[in-house]
Amino acid sequence: MSGILIKNAELITMNKQEEILRGGDIRIKDDLITEIGRGLAPLAGETVIDATGRTVIPGFVQTHIHLCQTLFRGKADDLELMDWLRKRIWPLEAAHDGESLYYSAMLGIGELISSGTTTIVDMETVHHTDYAFQAIAKSGIRALSGKVMMDQKGGDVPEALQEETGASLQESVDLLEKWNGYDGGRIRYAFSPRFVISCTEPLLTEVRDLSARYGVKVHTHASENLGEIEIVQAMTGMRNIVYLDHIGLANERLILAHCIWLDEEERRILRERGVHVSHCPGSNLKLASGIADTPGLIHEHVSVSLGADGAPCNNNLDMFNEMRLAALIQKPLHGPTTMDAKSVFRMATIGGAKAVGMEDEIGSIEVGKKADLAILNLYNFHTFPSFDVDPISRIVYSATRADVESTIINGKIVMDRGVLKTVDKETVLREADRSIERLLTRTTLG
Repeated sequence: MSGILIKNAELITMNKQEEILRGGDIRIKDDLITEIGRGLAPLAGETVIDATGRTVIPGFVQTHIHLCQTLFRGKADDLELMDWLRKRIWPLEAAHDGESLYYSAMLGIGELISSGTTTIVDMETVHHTDYAFQAIAKSGIRALSGKVMMDQKGGDVPEALQEETGASLQESVDLLEKWNGYDGGRIRYAFSPRFVISCTEPLLTEVRDLSARYGVKVHTHASENLGEIEIVQAMTGMRNIVYLDHIGLANERLILAHCIWLDEEERRILRERGVHVSHCPGSNLKLASGIADTPGLIHEHVSVSLGADGAPCNNNLDMFNEMRLAALIQKPLHGPTTMDAKSVFRMATIGGAKAVGMEDEIGSIEVGKKADLAILNLYNFHTFPSFDVDPISRIVYSATRADVESTIINGKIVMDRGVLKTVDKETVLREADRSIERLLTRTTLG
């Protein structure tokens, strides 16, 4: 028998009782947690991890990521959303080739695994998406991903990113049929129309029907920026989420990034239709987009989770940073007790699992769930004292990504005591620099 036995850890389970088990053990067989307790004896062939003095948490679930943009870190600073897209991101995405997309994805995945994220909802660019899926497959990360869809002609979108409606839909279906369900369901497809501005109504209604036919998620942006909302209203005569509901896309399969600027009707639609919201505080602050009313949405029983967005509008993909920001930015607005540590940790784990429709499989440490875990070493100056301190407070307010010691995804150790096992760090860093240098020669940005 082979498997993994984690011994003597502090376990932050995030089960329904949100139990914390000190001196706890976790037995993993294949991709599943098969036993939790104390004093579990090793079985023949098991890899034993002595986690004395360590804290084990459910792997983070980030519900809005752009792996295709990781190469653009530092190339689009200090701009608002539409300028950020038009002047920087769209030209850079248009310059991508398959190799650059592969290494952009690997660069992002290496950062995510290193900081304890085990599942992502990822939106790629228009072309070469198969290369990103290859990186996801090789790295071992759990992902819902899809090619971005942009069939609205004109505007400031580079010609290379302007698609024909039928071709965009066909390529998306081809990718879905190739990758959805890969490795026992570790990889799943999500239709990814960029946002209402970049998509025609025939494309969006067909995405609606395909999502229902295949039973997969739809991942898009909405109500991130006031200028964006004005454009949508001019195009459709409706606000973003009202329009998405009007065409039948607002349902439990929809994951919406941002949702900062909402009116009461839109909030009602989110609540009644079971739409999932991905809150991206780091990105929202850097692009000066605004501060989403996450306490109000949660109070209204809207599903809210967390994501870092892309590296060029955040500059890191670190869930520790997003948790801390998600808590702190609300307190000047709503008082110090708003968005406590447990609330944001819940958003980062089981809340994300709910958004991707996998709350019965990931997001908490429970027997029968997937073995997606992060092992933290909180034995350090910045996380002490530990005596009589809520361990979730230590994680949300004090810990950093440097405290992630090991990461397990789908029952496989993908980072062991700081050493990545599925991502060749030296190669990825070297090829990332080579790739962005090559891309810049194809644009006017270099």
